Amino acid sequence: MKSKTTLDKFFEPVEIGAWQLKNRVVMAPMTRCFADDETGVVGDDIVAYYRKRAADGIGLIITEGTIISPRGKGYSGVPGLYTKEQINAWRKVTDAVHQEGGKIIAQIWHVGRLSHHELTGGLPPQSASAIRAEGIMPRYRKPYDLPQEMSKIEIKEVISEYAQAAKNAIEAGFDGVEIHGAGGYLIDQFNSDFSNQRSDEYGGNLKQRLTFMKEVLRAVIEVVGANRVVIRFSEGKIDQPHYRWEDLEATIRDFVEAFHESGVEMIHFSTLDFSEVREDGKTIFQLLRKYWSKVIIGVGGLNPTKAEEALIAGTIDLAAIGRPLLANPDYLSRIKNDISPISYDSTKHLLKLY
Repeated sequence: MKSKTTLDKFFEPVEIGAWQLKNRVVMAPMTRCFADDETGVVGDDIVAYYRKRAADGIGLIITEGTIISPRGKGYSGVPGLYTKEQINAWRKVTDAVHQEGGKIIAQIWHVGRLSHHELTGGLPPQSASAIRAEGIMPRYRKPYDLPQEMSKIEIKEVISEYAQAAKNAIEAGFDGVEIHGAGGYLIDQFNSDFSNQRSDEYGGNLKQRLTFMKEVLRAVIEVVGANRVVIRFSEGKIDQPHYRWEDLEATIRDFVEAFHESGVEMIHFSTLDFSEVREDGKTIFQLLRKYWSKVIIGVGGLNPTKAEEALIAGTIDLAAIGRPLLANPDYLSRIKNDISPISYDSTKHLLKLY
């Protein structure tokens, strides 16, 4: 493991968007499911959990997925950002992070078809088209429900819910939001041809399928500003983890064009393997950088050494760390002092807040 003196870029203070960050290290968004299942309200355990990471000096914390409406729920115990009680509870979290000198943004989320009517208030899940996801729901262990194809009126309503959740996040003291457009969830369901078979302006070729994402981005940017908005996107989906885009570089170009059209300034591509070589000897992040000159958050099994190399190369601007931060609330302190982090153990660290 490299010591602090060889990780100058990793620990470099930086201005990104609206934020003055202590360093280029990001806490990746990770679903925890420790909120009250009935109310979606976070408790003091969540306050302590995020406070510890802020006290350790993480540059930017991205919260776990936080739903924008009751119908956006796909897991038991996920938090929300659509009631006053939820907003007030999150305020305790943001106050704690700010007291430690940290920055924190809320990941706002709608799972779309990756749900079940028992989780969505008795209503069928919503999606781009009425196509059931394959497989069994993680944690809930039931088959996915057949979703209801969203009407244009419902599409506008959900876009408004994203914007309202972003406004609520600012009211709760968050420094901004990350829009969850990855993982096969609602936005990604519109983006993907196998889950979107619409014949209107929200369907068709990829550029047309990206319309819903662009409208969500514009609505959120309008209420909180482009310098406080990140979009997360991906190839892989929860229900199809090995899915890959057919024409990778052309797809990246279409996404980047959509990002430019919507006014977004910060992107966060989600992958399990940051270093995987995909085309012409390049990783996805190197291909993204070929077309995108603004902020890129990198993720996918990064360690400090690998992150430092990518930051120096300019491939990414911020490095997101995931599972190691579940097991090590003092992760940065350990890196600085050349102490090996505790290895992540899903049977231990996923089931309890450390």
